[in-house]
Amino acid sequence: MAASELYTKHARVWIPDTEEVWKSAELTKDYKQGDASLQLLLEDGANLGYKLDPKMTNLPYLRNPDILVGENDLTALSYLHEPAVLHNLKVRFIDSKLIYTYCGIVLVAINPYETLPIYGTDIINAYSGQNMGDMDPHIFAVAEEAYKQMARDERNQSIIVSGESGAGKTVSAKYAMRYFATVSGSASEANVEEKVLASNPIMEAIGNAKTTRNDNSSRFGKYIEIGFDSRYRIIGANMRTYLLEKSRVVFQADEERNYHIFYQLCASSHLPEFKTLRLSSANDFLYTRQGRSPVIDGVDDTKELCTTRNAFTLLGINESYQMGLFQVLAAILHLGNVEIKDKDADSSLIAPNNRHLTAFCELVGVTYQDMAQWLCHRKLKTATETYIKPLPRLQATNARDALSKHIYAKLFNWIVEHVNKALITNIKQHSFIGVLDIYGFETFEINSFEQFCINYANEKLQQQFNMHVFKLEQEEYMKEQIPWTLIDFYDNQPCINLIEAKMGILDLLDEECKMPKGSDDSWAQKLYNTHLKTCSLFQKPRMSNRAFIIQHFADKVEYQCEGFLEKNKDTVNEEQINVLKASKFDLLVELFQDELKATSPTGQVPGTGGRTRLSIKPDKSREASSKEHKKTVGCQFRNSLQMLMETLNATTPHYVRCIKPNDFKLAFSFDPKRAVQQLRACGVLETIRISAAGFPSRWTYQEFFSRYRVLMKQKDVLPDKKLTCKNVLEKLVQDQDKYQFGKTKIFFRAGQVAYLEKLRADKLRAACIRIQKTIRCWLARKKYLRMRRAAITIQRFTRGYQARCLAKFLRRTQAATIIQKYQRMYVERKRYRQKQAAALAMQTILRAYLARQKYTALLREHKAVIVQKHVRGWLARCWYKRCLYSIVYLQCCIRRMRARRELKKLKIEARSVEHFKKLNKGMENKIMQLQRKIDEQNKENRSVNERLAGLESSYTAESERMRGELNRLRGVEEEAKNKANQVTSLLEELEKVKKELKATQQEKKTIEDWAQTYRNEMEKMVSELKDQNGLLKKEKDDLNRLIQEQSQQMTEKMARAIAEETQQLVTDLNEERSRYQNLLTEHLRLEEKYDDLKEDIALSLNVSKPGHRRTDSTHSSNESEYTYNSEYTELEEGSRASEDVTRGIDTSLTLKLQKRLTELEQEKQSLRNELENKEEQYQRARARDDAEFKKARGAELEYESLKRQELESENKKLKHNLAELRQSLLGNAATGAGAPGSPAYNVLLDQLNASCEELEVRKEEVLILRSQLVSQKEAMTHKETMTEPSVFVEDVSKLKDADEIKQAYVGLKDTNRSPRFMHKHLEVSDLLSRLRSAAPDFHKLNEDGELWLVNQGLKETIRLLEHQLQTQRRTYDSEVESLRGELQNVKEENNRQQQLLAQNLQLPPEARIEASLQHEITRLTNENLDLMEQLEKQDRTIRKLKKQLKVYSKRIGEMGAVQAEGQTSPGQMVDEPIHPVNIPRREKDFQGMLEYKKEDELKLVKNLILELKPRGVAVNLIPGLPAYILFMCLRHADYVNDDQKVRTLLTSTINSIKKILKKRGDDFETVSFWLSNTCRFLHCLKQYSGDEAFMKHNTQRQNEHCLSNFDLAEYRQVISDLAIQIYQQLIKCMENILQPMIVSGMLEHETIQGVSGVKPTGLRKRTSSIADEGTYTLDSILRQLSAFHSTMCQHGTDPELIKQVVKQQFYIIGAVTLNNLLLRKDMCSWSKGMQIRYNVSQLEEWLRDKGLMMCGAKETLEPLIQAAQLLQVKKKTDEDAEAICSMCHALTTAQIVKVLNLYTPVNEFEERVSVAFIRTIQTRLRDRCESPQLLMDTKMIYPVTFPFNPSSLALETIQIPSSLNLMFLTRV
Repeated sequence: MAASELYTKHARVWIPDTEEVWKSAELTKDYKQGDASLQLLLEDGANLGYKLDPKMTNLPYLRNPDILVGENDLTALSYLHEPAVLHNLKVRFIDSKLIYTYCGIVLVAINPYETLPIYGTDIINAYSGQNMGDMDPHIFAVAEEAYKQMARDERNQSIIVSGESGAGKTVSAKYAMRYFATVSGSASEANVEEKVLASNPIMEAIGNAKTTRNDNSSRFGKYIEIGFDSRYRIIGANMRTYLLEKSRVVFQADEERNYHIFYQLCASSHLPEFKTLRLSSANDFLYTRQGRSPVIDGVDDTKELCTTRNAFTLLGINESYQMGLFQVLAAILHLGNVEIKDKDADSSLIAPNNRHLTAFCELVGVTYQDMAQWLCHRKLKTATETYIKPLPRLQATNARDALSKHIYAKLFNWIVEHVNKALITNIKQHSFIGVLDIYGFETFEINSFEQFCINYANEKLQQQFNMHVFKLEQEEYMKEQIPWTLIDFYDNQPCINLIEAKMGILDLLDEECKMPKGSDDSWAQKLYNTHLKTCSLFQKPRMSNRAFIIQHFADKVEYQCEGFLEKNKDTVNEEQINVLKASKFDLLVELFQDELKATSPTGQVPGTGGRTRLSIKPDKSREASSKEHKKTVGCQFRNSLQMLMETLNATTPHYVRCIKPNDFKLAFSFDPKRAVQQLRACGVLETIRISAAGFPSRWTYQEFFSRYRVLMKQKDVLPDKKLTCKNVLEKLVQDQDKYQFGKTKIFFRAGQVAYLEKLRADKLRAACIRIQKTIRCWLARKKYLRMRRAAITIQRFTRGYQARCLAKFLRRTQAATIIQKYQRMYVERKRYRQKQAAALAMQTILRAYLARQKYTALLREHKAVIVQKHVRGWLARCWYKRCLYSIVYLQCCIRRMRARRELKKLKIEARSVEHFKKLNKGMENKIMQLQRKIDEQNKENRSVNERLAGLESSYTAESERMRGELNRLRGVEEEAKNKANQVTSLLEELEKVKKELKATQQEKKTIEDWAQTYRNEMEKMVSELKDQNGLLKKEKDDLNRLIQEQSQQMTEKMARAIAEETQQLVTDLNEERSRYQNLLTEHLRLEEKYDDLKEDIALSLNVSKPGHRRTDSTHSSNESEYTYNSEYTELEEGSRASEDVTRGIDTSLTLKLQKRLTELEQEKQSLRNELENKEEQYQRARARDDAEFKKARGAELEYESLKRQELESENKKLKHNLAELRQSLLGNAATGAGAPGSPAYNVLLDQLNASCEELEVRKEEVLILRSQLVSQKEAMTHKETMTEPSVFVEDVSKLKDADEIKQAYVGLKDTNRSPRFMHKHLEVSDLLSRLRSAAPDFHKLNEDGELWLVNQGLKETIRLLEHQLQTQRRTYDSEVESLRGELQNVKEENNRQQQLLAQNLQLPPEARIEASLQHEITRLTNENLDLMEQLEKQDRTIRKLKKQLKVYSKRIGEMGAVQAEGQTSPGQMVDEPIHPVNIPRREKDFQGMLEYKKEDELKLVKNLILELKPRGVAVNLIPGLPAYILFMCLRHADYVNDDQKVRTLLTSTINSIKKILKKRGDDFETVSFWLSNTCRFLHCLKQYSGDEAFMKHNTQRQNEHCLSNFDLAEYRQVISDLAIQIYQQLIKCMENILQPMIVSGMLEHETIQGVSGVKPTGLRKRTSSIADEGTYTLDSILRQLSAFHSTMCQHGTDPELIKQVVKQQFYIIGAVTLNNLLLRKDMCSWSKGMQIRYNVSQLEEWLRDKGLMMCGAKETLEPLIQAAQLLQVKKKTDEDAEAICSMCHALTTAQIVKVLNLYTPVNEFEERVSVAFIRTIQTRLRDRCESPQLLMDTKMIYPVTFPFNPSSLALETIQIPSSLNLMFLTRV
């Protein structure tokens, strides 16, 4: 394919970038061959010219299509290169929050630095049994693949976990081991899987530490072999360790810590048991404070130590050993604090009584002097002499640190050894899975010997990885018969040779270590001389002569030579070791034993360097061990690494590569630079390169055909899919080297799938365009035709209208012409006349106008002066009014502002609670005060008005007086004329009167003004009061409304609370029921386990014998008395047990069980001895009683004869009564024969009266005899010297007469029935034997309490008489009360009749007649109801009497039989026991019972339960027939009152049902059949129990068949529990059948063909969605559901129970489908959502066809329906987020986010969900209160109930078919 076809406009490419490593860009111009550059558009919108090298083909990498981004497998990418891998990992990690990704056979795990909920038991169960490609990538998928291949191929497996420090290797290995422990379980009761997991906290405590990159970094490598037996259950484990970092014990860098165990001990130093260790804070010790980071955030070292100690205990390391370990660790800390001082330049010393050295010596049990001596000195040996040389302070300090490291290494090896001992087992190991947790490739600024060894190990592992990948590729090609071409891949064998070959780096290092004066510098020179010119992988730094560079497969690493020799030799002062070996501390001596003795069970030999080594062959001699001890660290590591590689090569490896996304431990933060470095180092990119070099993309022919069917024409499609694909590919891809055809797959080179996807997208896009074009054309044409028809219609109507308008216009034009002619003539004539008149008028008017104008001008000038005068006055007044108005308005505004402020204050006060309370408190008083004040003001106003009226009247009188005076004065004036001298005085008086009048007028005006002011004030006050009152009323109304609203809210709240509480109670009830049923399941599981263990023990001990044996049963408390077993079942169990005899049994468990068995046998023997002693005592007492019994036998026979005579008389009497009753009943066949007054009724009434009279007589006799017996008993108790039998003997001996004996018998019988004697149920024979067992002594009667007996008898008589008197009195009072009540009713009825009569008399005649008729109807109705009640009572009485007659007839039959046998003489019965023969009464009708003999019970259970085949005989039976038969047998046992028979029948039935379910529990028909029969048997027990609650739906005949003697309520509970167990077994059976169908039928199969296309897959092939032969489809599920339903209906299962079963089935379908959807990214697409919704609709249609829509099954599918809707809805805007939140109420937040993260477009037309949208969803759902669990619980079973369902089938009509072989049953 030419580059020009791919590098076209809009094609996207990757270009290098310094920050992001790779950056995406888009071509803006097509590329042509020979172009010097590419025109690119970056994502930020910038343009870039990318230069190309014309000599080299350095075109940038192409980007994969968007639909391939985020794939589970990197090999599924069409373009396989570094940027594609990096981008895919980043998208999955950042956008989808997925940390696992496949890369071919490698699982890439990115550390999220956050706890994720993806490791629970539900996730483990989801991955268990699944194919690796079917689920999303996970560590559990790798573990499941290893486990499955181990079981399938019977080949050992290995999981190799590698990565940098902090990448999550240890956690991944831990989760893999947890998966094995959970899935496989253990082969014994020793809980090996718990021990395997418990080894993790121990190894983390002693081998992990905090580094700058990781808080829990493993500082050693380990390989754990988990052993499995032949049934692939965990039996043990074995651990090998590599490269312990000993230097960390004595030195830590900044921000790092020592091993966790030291800090755990320091944090727990306050505990009492650690006081002797003399520990304190970690900052007080040199070895724990150097990193200056003693605490890890979020880690409690005290709790971690508790976890470590618990793990030690679980692994069998007791407290004493633990304290010994802690003692050694504390000693190391104290040793590090020992201060060594300079003595001189060449020597050093330790101060005397150094407290840390003292603590060290005390803890390890050595002497202070010896240790102080050899810490500062060393011994030098020559051939002849030995010297002691002092050490300088620096060398002494190094020697001290070397000793600390050596002690810790020994302790580490000891712990590993004992962990392996705890994990070892004596069961033969069949296979194992190894988990390797080892360092990844490391490179630091300063790299030393440790990094060299680590990278050497990674070189070996990378070589093994490359070879395995190459091998897998070759196998795949050969399998598909593809021509094999050599793939060039990087071979790191030269690098390995450089390190380990002869004269290699390690060889030269060992050689230099043997030199007397070897140094790091001389070793470096040897390296330069040997390899610098001969090996291209070895280089020398330019600026250093003490370093070298090695080109590793991942990167170049520069190593510093300083310290290599010292670390390789790892020497320790031998004298210090000798001092420790001489210790009194046993554990320390054990640590330093000989290497041969210290060898671990796994073949480990601890090396001098503290690194353990694998040894295949044991040492042959101590000399060999000594030589082995002298090996260098490098040599030991090389050997152990070689052994590890041999182990890995002998297994099938599985690779997990852990990636550290950033160096700052930020959650979900991705650094591309760091990720690329690790991808290059861990071999992921090498895997990609190898895959890309061949044919990385592989498709099956069916998948290719389904995906690219759109690229084919109809003529290209052939019946042979393989040939079709070949023909199409040859047309689409011209270069045949780009693909190869295999047997089942098509192989494509890199980029071809992207090219095909491009062709497919182009074809689909062209098809979309054509569809759009066609649809738009159709829509446009349709619109055009509609518009054309409308236009033609409009035109037609418009043209017609225009024609009509034209005709009208022509007519009007003609008429208008004629009108215009006459009109113009008229107008012209009129115009002339007007002109003439106008000329004359104009002259007249002009002249008059001129005159008027002159007059008007004069008049206007005059009027203008007047107008100006008035206008100016008006303007002045207007200005004044405006000013006045403004001033008033300003005043109003200010007053309003002040009033508003005051009103606001008043409102604030009114709103306040205190003011409101104050107003409410005194509101009524204030209103009354204000009202009173208003009344007072009104009174004052009235008084003022009265005063004003008085003043006015006085003023009027005064005015009249003044007028009279004026008249008089006038007369006087006349007289004054005569008297001039009086004028002056009169004038003065007149002036004075005027002044007074004026003053009076002013006073009046003042009073009027005051009255008006007061009136205004009063009116204002009243209005204010009214306003205030209105406000108060409003507030009162508001408060009332508020109270009503609060009351309504409280009512609603209470209603909601009650509803919620009711719902909670229902939920609690269901939870309690579910918990109870889970306990039943657990009980059944433990019971089966117990039975299996018993069988295993029996097989191991060979104690099984043929015939009958007793087995324990724990089904119920009533089953301990009888246990069913037969030869038939015993032989079956024996045959089954013989098949499992080869199963491995833990010896320790067997010994424990044998010991327990011995103890039980001893206990059984002691109980047996005790029982024999009791039996002997009983036999002796029985012999003595027999001797006495023979003496009393004569009296007993007399007593028996009297009893028979009495029974004969009663029998005759009852027979006579029965004959009369039958005769009367048969003689009256009329309807009213049973009515009151009829002969039958009279006969029954007479018999009842006679029986009552006889009963009263008997009661009196019983009371007399009882008083005598009670008196005698109390007398004997009071006396305390006489025995009980003697008293009764005296009393019986007095009863000489037959009547007295008869009365005594009757009284004794009633006494036994009384509540006082119910707890002592005595037989008559036993009582008589007691009465006459001793010889009477009549002479001591008076001495032994005769008077006291008489006194007690009198007291009893008095009490009896008082009791009778009180009884009669109560009876009399009750009768009087009833009569009074009747009298009152009569009076009320009389009054009512009188009222009705009076009312009727007032009515008209017609209404009176109608009222009378209505009254008569009412009265007759009431009488009819009363008569019906009496009739019902009489019917009940008749039924009761009939029952009594049946009982009497039965007793009569038995008495007759006894009487027939009783004809023998008493002398013949002395030595022979009496065996009454039961002769059943012959009846015409069957009673619905089945009789069987005791010895036939085993045969009954065998034929009816154990050997009954549901598919055979049971198909043609009545539903529930076995249950009916068992119940009819139970009825007969109840009828004959045989409690032992009832108990054994029920127990054997329950045990047999359990046995048949255990044997054939996986057969659905068997389980369904016995579930139906068990429920029917339970319903029968309820229906015929006699309880009124269960008898409502019974017929009269069924009520007669009720159980009469036993209450089986307890057994009903046991059978209900059995039904629950059967139901759960049925659910499990259905789940096992449906489980393989669900995922294939609901998710993978394309029910709607062509909707979803198959995306390209990687190396991990998932299950195909194409329906091949044998693939389950939705129709398979529906057929299976129909089969389940029809089977249950055929077996007669209750409809309600069927609904519960169907609900559980649909829950399983929905839960399994949703769980797989949440764990499969390839299933989360729009088209798959449509498929799921269609499948759900088909399930709903099935429910509708079966009439089960209301059973709740549809609701269980709601989460799945909402998940499917979530896949299909829009996911862009906030409105979409709101719709999703309201729609997905049945899904949890975690499930919604998971689906959105997994949503993957199948076609390019779909869009991915943005991260912002997912965050919006999370924000909106933040307040939800729900479980964080991701998956649904598929093991959850809804609590089952068994609603009572009575049967209408009559028991007497049931026929037993001969096919059941139950001929020994007799119908009764």
